[in-house]
Amino acid sequence: MANIKDIAMLAGVSVSTVSRVLSGHPYVSEEKRRRVQQVIDQQGYTPNANAVHLIKGQTKTIGVIVPSSHSYFHAILSGIMDEASEAGYGTLLYQSRYDRNEEEQALHLLRTKQIDGLILCSRSLSVEKIASYGTYGPIVTCEYIEDERISSVYTDHYDAFIAGMKHLTEHGHTDIGYCIGRAHSTSSQQRYKAYTDVLAELDAPLNPEWIFEDSTEMKDGIRIVERMMNMKKRPTALLITGDEVAAGVILQAQAAGLRIPEDLAIVGFDNLLISEALKLTTIDQHLKRIGQEAFHVFHEMRKAGQTSTGGTIKRSIPFELVKRSSV
Repeated sequence: MANIKDIAMLAGVSVSTVSRVLSGHPYVSEEKRRRVQQVIDQQGYTPNANAVHLIKGQTKTIGVIVPSSHSYFHAILSGIMDEASEAGYGTLLYQSRYDRNEEEQALHLLRTKQIDGLILCSRSLSVEKIASYGTYGPIVTCEYIEDERISSVYTDHYDAFIAGMKHLTEHGHTDIGYCIGRAHSTSSQQRYKAYTDVLAELDAPLNPEWIFEDSTEMKDGIRIVERMMNMKKRPTALLITGDEVAAGVILQAQAAGLRIPEDLAIVGFDNLLISEALKLTTIDQHLKRIGQEAFHVFHEMRKAGQTSTGGTIKRSIPFELVKRSSV
């Protein structure tokens, strides 16, 4: 099978000229380009993709780390993929399951130039570990990272939770519980601070029994209501990180004879399609837009010839409190 040296010899040009033709370089005469292309066609030559990537200095592929197929991440991913396709980029999806080794393997793809950049929809690795790969290409997280070595597109979760809590207190609620997914994530820590700050402002006690962790799916909402029904004193309202969990709470609460919102008011988070069907008041983070902007940030850095250590971007996406009848 012919290689690039054979093509150059048969076309009567240098190897570098063949490389320029393969990479679409403009500074090749039409006559030489025609000769090279003719030999390529005659020999049935297919260039090695990795070699072409090295010639061009890019793969036109963006890597994306998602921990699961949850609808939250699907919304972000759809925004990334739409913008990537529009810009002529392929998307390499890496499902990590919050396994640090899996996340590091995706970062290794960036280091070995198999992808042009990496977007992390959520992470388990430390900021320091992620930042250490910044010299190899743009890295963007879909959560706020204070470290100036990493670009971020994010919702201000503190302000969003303050808005949700204030909405509940304006409707007379002080006995408020809340549900979260991963308790120690950066976003969850911001939400917890907002939750405790509002309770302190109300001079209301913090009841640990009303904090429900590891809540990400509809079945977790069912579990939460079952726990609540066995409490001596139940919260009159819940602020829930995740509309799927909120849906489980609503359905199980109604099955248990509780009225929404008279007996239990609920504010969700994400504004997924299910929230409209259930008339759920929720906080819209505009997840698809977060994905779109995450790709834009990567693309801006890439076009400017930057890496994550060569000029990072922090971009906040405004949230919206969508008021429906669950409060």
